[in-house]
Amino acid sequence: MATKTADKPKKTTDRSKARGDARSGGSRGSGGSRDRARPEDRKFLERFGDKLSKSTQRAKWTGSPDDGADRPGQTLATRSPEVIRAWAEARDARPVTATRGDDGRPRTLRFDFGERSDRLEELSWDEWLGTFEERQLVFIYQERKRDGNQSNFFRLDNPNREDG
Repeated sequence: MATKTADKPKKTTDRSKARGDARSGGSRGSGGSRDRARPEDRKFLERFGDKLSKSTQRAKWTGSPDDGADRPGQTLATRSPEVIRAWAEARDARPVTATRGDDGRPRTLRFDFGERSDRLEELSWDEWLGTFEERQLVFIYQERKRDGNQSNFFRLDNPNREDG
């Protein structure tokens, strides 16, 4: 016996769609605001978009240090070396690694915000960004916390990670 659900409008359960994507900064169906992404980032998103974390997919993509959040606390994403470096330098953060692999290459990319630890090894920007690019990572970050204060939040997303 068939039910009459076709006559009822579908109830949306996706909060960002219900808000018209105002909070997520995204555009419907695209998984985030990609209009500011550089052409090479759009190609990256076409290739790896479904392999990225949900927060990366919802993030507002930036392609220039002049691009910014639409509101405090908004999640941003980029693959632009200029954006990453400008963000870190605005926070006096230095590129570091926590570990190196058997091949001597940096494994765990981080930033030192002045905590100075013997467990962190400072890297040149070329080495940090080279490793970032080689691994096809995405830089997820915030400019400001919801309360308006500067945020040091960042993480790196890897579309080639193994889940589980």
